[in-house]
Amino acid sequence: MIVDSHCHLDFPDFDGERDELIARAHEAGVDLMVTICTRIRKFDQVRAVAEAYDNVYCSVGTHPHNAGEERGIPVEEIIALTDHPKVVAVGETGLDYFYDKAPRDAQAEGLRVHIEAARKTGLPLVIHSRDADDDMAAILREEMGKGAFPALLHCFSSGRELALTGIELGLYVSFSGILTFKRSEDLREIARELPADRLLVETDAPYLAPQPKRGKRNEPAYTAMTAAVLAETRGVSFEEMAAQTTENFFRLFSKVPKPASLQVSAG
Repeated sequence: MIVDSHCHLDFPDFDGERDELIARAHEAGVDLMVTICTRIRKFDQVRAVAEAYDNVYCSVGTHPHNAGEERGIPVEEIIALTDHPKVVAVGETGLDYFYDKAPRDAQAEGLRVHIEAARKTGLPLVIHSRDADDDMAAILREEMGKGAFPALLHCFSSGRELALTGIELGLYVSFSGILTFKRSEDLREIARELPADRLLVETDAPYLAPQPKRGKRNEPAYTAMTAAVLAETRGVSFEEMAAQTTENFFRLFSKVPKPASLQVSAG
């Protein structure tokens, strides 16, 4: 079993094709997906997709690109939305200084609000960080000092120091199709170094399709390709990597019911 820990199934790229998409994922061994919210004001669309499929869960949050337009949403509102049984994470939130689509102070403010929601609910925080390593590390250290919270550095493409800071603070790190790109040897070096019990895989679909699908629309089935490259990178079998990343997922996303087959094999 493989888990796509981060995709965007509510996006219009998948309109009219979600049944087939999920069937292809199942055929590829990707039996569970988390569709990630990028705008709280559009959360109903995300939740509807999760409600339509037994093996799809969701998050609630505001992407840093949208932090300006959704500024001021209180933490209590986010917490209330997590009461739904299909909501298993907070985010995605974070800092993106590459595109800078929202004011940086709004991004930081939103990140801190989401951290508080994760801290109070115990749900994992899904963190987006791009070209903001120093500020992200500083905020994470400061906020963790106020009280621990579970979190994941998703679609990791940052530097080694942020990865190690995340591990030090108890975070998990998720790799996407970027790991498979020819130019990503530095990223693969980081993936070799991190502890096995902190690794997850994802697609970030419809973006960042792995080799050999690069340039095409991504979809959850392709998580298996990233898992295969991660296994090769770390010198383990595909089966071992699938089992390890799935175990890690259920440890972090503890609200997601663990399939009986995994409970039996673990027990």
